[in-house]
Amino acid sequence: MLAAPSTTGGNSAFRNYNTELAHIEDPLERRRRALAQIDDAKFGWSHARAVVVAGVGFFTDSYDIFAINLCSAMLGVVYWQDAHTRPGKIPYSSDTAIKVYTSGGTVIGQLFFGWLADVIGRKRMYGIELIIIILATLAQALSSDSRAMSITGLLVFWRVIMGIGIGGDHPLSSIITSEFATTKHRGAMMAAVFAMQGFGQFGAAMMGLIVTAGFKGSLESAASVAKCSGVCQLAVDKMWRVVIGFGAVPACIALYYRLTIPETPRYTFDVARDLLKGDEDVRAYMEGKPEGHPDEVRRVAVLKNEEIEFVTPKASWADFWSHYLKWRNGKILLGTAGSWFFLDVAFYGLGLNNSIILSAIGWTGGATVYEYFYRNAVGNLILICAGAIPGYWMTVATVDTLGRRPIQMMGFVILTIVFIVIGFAYEPLKHSHNGLLAMYVIAQFFFNFGPNATTFIVPGECFPTRYRSTSHGISAASGKVGAIIAQCVFGPLAHKGATGGKESSDTPWLNHVMQIFALFMLCGCITTLLIPETKRKTLEELAGEEDFSPSTTSVESAGNEAPK
Repeated sequence: MLAAPSTTGGNSAFRNYNTELAHIEDPLERRRRALAQIDDAKFGWSHARAVVVAGVGFFTDSYDIFAINLCSAMLGVVYWQDAHTRPGKIPYSSDTAIKVYTSGGTVIGQLFFGWLADVIGRKRMYGIELIIIILATLAQALSSDSRAMSITGLLVFWRVIMGIGIGGDHPLSSIITSEFATTKHRGAMMAAVFAMQGFGQFGAAMMGLIVTAGFKGSLESAASVAKCSGVCQLAVDKMWRVVIGFGAVPACIALYYRLTIPETPRYTFDVARDLLKGDEDVRAYMEGKPEGHPDEVRRVAVLKNEEIEFVTPKASWADFWSHYLKWRNGKILLGTAGSWFFLDVAFYGLGLNNSIILSAIGWTGGATVYEYFYRNAVGNLILICAGAIPGYWMTVATVDTLGRRPIQMMGFVILTIVFIVIGFAYEPLKHSHNGLLAMYVIAQFFFNFGPNATTFIVPGECFPTRYRSTSHGISAASGKVGAIIAQCVFGPLAHKGATGGKESSDTPWLNHVMQIFALFMLCGCITTLLIPETKRKTLEELAGEEDFSPSTTSVESAGNEAPK
């Protein structure tokens, strides 16, 4: 792996850190004091802005993923009106392809951007993933069917590209937030970034509701989606494009801040090995200056001084395998990746139950196309507000007091029980509508006040700086593989035995699918035992690197030498 040289840039959200510690000759003490200023800093407005800038990406990610769930019904009206079976509704195969390929692109982005952020630096990659999301989102909104290319093919292509951008945002936002955060509030800051996903889902449902209300007159002209033509069909075509395209707006707002962030001092110290720049960057961050400016002559001398020996191994593939083949390190990666995988199988699989829950609370169907889309949007708003958003923010409030591991274990245990209840008492719950709704809300709450949040937080904290982004990307990609399995395997499995096959709305095997999900949640309890508790510990302590620093020649003496 290569190391990026220096760091440049800075803004009011991610300020550039600098500290003049040249009077301290011991390199170990210099590094400790520099990083201690970040770890012990008082939580302030700059930290809040940093959370917002990173969180906007997650808002956009969640908005784009969730919006297609609403828009797939609209796409059916526009492009499958003449279908022989289920006119006005998107075929199951097309719907699944559009959603699954997004997850496939996400896996690529998580692995690729995670690796690149360790190779060439966090700063150089941050913002690129947002540009990809913006371009792919606008391209989707402008897509149309043709004789040479179906709408399914076009949307699949652009959603793979968008998925790559979304995937890149996961490791980058996580590690940048963790490496800039104070030790005391690091969990809450990372959880708040992740909690923006709830607002993204809420925003997509709200946009669906707004466009439905805006085209009310046209939508009321048709009694059902199968009879929606003329002005009704034109209105629906405009609706899905507006809903999808709006996802680019918040991303554009945050783009400037992402492109002008400084490099994180930890990366500059431990990977780029630019000691003077790291010192200067700490002070610049603390003072709100745009960039640290070390003496360039001394800086070049230190960079070229071969007598400085680093205890921290230099990043390389050989060192990567050597590091993770040791059980004490490998078990942590296995724990974070395994927990995320088991979580996402059930988390995305629970989406199979959405239509049934909406039907149970009376928010499906309608006498006109307007009522059909209105009920769909309002029903989703109810479900999001009932469980998801409160769960996210309960994690923000408690993660730095209760700890990551207890919250994750509690969530997996409760979810195991919930899926057992749904699986073995499905019919009674289905006929007592409030019972099934209650189970759904409890599951959503403890997904987010539980492993859905902590599986994002822990991988951004517990790995060494030189592999932190790569390891987070591996963990996140494991989760998305679980999501793909949920959509490709358990989706069709729920329709097993239904009249009309997978195109049917009947799900006779759904209770057995819920039972299988209970087993996945139990496996999540086991993998949780492999992860460490990261509460109130520095990143260097968690990585076992609190003493890793240049060891032989002091930076002060190196700086007094002439450049070679």
